Amino acid sequence: MEAVASVLVGLVAVLHGYILVLEMFLWQKKPGRALHGFAPELARTTAPLAANQGLYNGFLAAGLVWGLLADDPTGRQAQIFFLCCVVVAGVYGAATANRRILVAQALPGALALAAVLVAR
Repeated sequence: MEAVASVLVGLVAVLHGYILVLEMFLWQKKPGRALHGFAPELARTTAPLAANQGLYNGFLAAGLVWGLLADDPTGRQAQIFFLCCVVVAGVYGAATANRRILVAQALPGALALAAVLVAR
């Protein structure tokens, strides 16, 4: 089960790394605009906000990678902390921005968190 937990944590880290790239570098390009259906002008005006969000997603990814690389108990504690952050951010995003965030971010984070808690 520990291997499954590590794979899930890694996948959540990759997801948040992808979100960083999407929000910081691709927001005004076709992939970023297509995700939210933004017109080019709206993507341009919201790009600074998206870049800020992307940076925070990068911090979540970095924390999860740290949790995977660090020895226990620090690694496990970091995984739990950052996965809790992912879940809270996903729930908040779903409540305030778009319900899809619940499935796209909060659910993977919650599954990885459950696996980490059960694994050790």
